[in-house]
Amino acid sequence: MIEIYTDGSCLENPGNGGWAAIININGDLKKISGNEKNTTNNRMELMAPINALKNIKSEEEINIYTDSQYVKLGITEWINTWLKNNWQTSKKEQVKNKDLWIELYNLNKSLNVKWNWIKAHAGNPLNEEVDLLAKKAAELD
Repeated sequence: MIEIYTDGSCLENPGNGGWAAIININGDLKKISGNEKNTTNNRMELMAPINALKNIKSEEEINIYTDSQYVKLGITEWINTWLKNNWQTSKKEQVKNKDLWIELYNLNKSLNVKWNWIKAHAGNPLNEEVDLLAKKAAELD
């Protein structure tokens, strides 16, 4: 079984940001993280599952856990409407972070992913740890 916990963080929004993911493949944990300057929290929330899924080469079911409704609803619901509407929102505005949504969409299509929303700071050990990793990654030098 593959479980992935993801999180993104920005010290200021926009500002220095970090993302992190913990990939659990049958009890073997791999932690990845990264950062960017002058970014947004939402971009970091998207970078976490993108980078995690790039590390998976399996047809096994992948359970992704995110505390971001933006990511969960975006990839499971909103993206279908955006694709039909040429990447415009219901307000006829361009979808923000289109580049990352396209990348996540393509990864999602190529793998067997189940998306799960998890409440932040509710005591799940891996979700708490990925939150700290993302915050630490955002602390750029």
